Amino acid sequence: MTPEQDAGFMRRCLRLAARGVGRVNPNPLVGAVLARDGVIIGEGFHTYAQGTHAEVLAMEMAGKQARGSTLYINLEPCSHQGRTPPCALAVIGAGIRRVVAAMEDPNPLVSGRGFDLLRRAGIAVEVGPCREEALRLNEAFVKFITRQAPFVLLKVALSLDGKIATHRGDSQWITSAAARHYNQRLRHSYDAILVGVGTILADDPELTMRLKRPKRRPLVKVIVDTHLRTPIRARVLRPSDRGKVLIFTTRAASMAKRQALQRAGATVLQAPTWKGRVDLRAVCGRLGAEGLSSLIIEGGAEVHGSALSLGIVDKALFILAPKIIGGRHAVTAIAGQGFARLSDCPTLEPLRIFRIGSDLAVEGYLPSRRETSDQP
Repeated sequence: MTPEQDAGFMRRCLRLAARGVGRVNPNPLVGAVLARDGVIIGEGFHTYAQGTHAEVLAMEMAGKQARGSTLYINLEPCSHQGRTPPCALAVIGAGIRRVVAAMEDPNPLVSGRGFDLLRRAGIAVEVGPCREEALRLNEAFVKFITRQAPFVLLKVALSLDGKIATHRGDSQWITSAAARHYNQRLRHSYDAILVGVGTILADDPELTMRLKRPKRRPLVKVIVDTHLRTPIRARVLRPSDRGKVLIFTTRAASMAKRQALQRAGATVLQAPTWKGRVDLRAVCGRLGAEGLSSLIIEGGAEVHGSALSLGIVDKALFILAPKIIGGRHAVTAIAGQGFARLSDCPTLEPLRIFRIGSDLAVEGYLPSRRETSDQP
């Protein structure tokens, strides 16, 4: 095979893997292709409910033709016993002669051991085609499996002049219907969504995922509420999608209100403070312990400022509507003290700019993200 052919089959793996979005967490997205003489003879992708791994599905489709073929897979075949037997052993047993993988599995239980098994069995192993794309596809899994903390996306919908609401608090809807649909797609792919109590009081959102797509587990709603001001009748406490509601508060909160919110269906958790507010680092730690691998932060301005100041944000997405709100008292997108020097300001790199309907999206990774090994 030529490098161009290898890359073409690997891109097919990545497209297959993406079919598992929302259906594999906290497992990785994995697609596999078996090819012989430049022709696909088997393929598959992983979903948590199905259990069977992508490479095994591809081998089952290929049957006896798998012997002597090349396996393309976006993530190293596993070498340990989990919910299923080690896939590396299945690859060896099928008589596959060559394996091309986009990247090594960052899971400490695997991390090169799968490749070692294959090489010891005489299988040619090549690693690297489309590696950057593979890393982006599984960015949440990579962070979660290596740091036991969720991958954090800061998503902000704002006007061209950086406002998220008018001076009267009017914020619905700044961006277009296309942007709101895109937001639902994000909620489908992430495990949890976080807002501050100010957003609950101002907008009374449900924080639901409304797409008719399969999702392994309902979106978890997270509220940071230092003094427990969340209304008992808030719509987030009576959603239709069965999603759990976690409210993080502090010792300053009323015990009576805590009990009332718990009776209303929320799980109220006490967290340490940072500058008098709920410490978002502790929140992320608890979410990671709960097995939640990814988190969207959606508001409001104070939460945005705290998240950036604490360095918990891995990626930011700003969706700019072609509107100019103006006014010194309109709500700015990022509150808090801010950064004192331009040299301290986080810079998004690498940057991606694209259109969503009539809006402009700007997306990129934060410095802490770039400093983490094996991440794009």
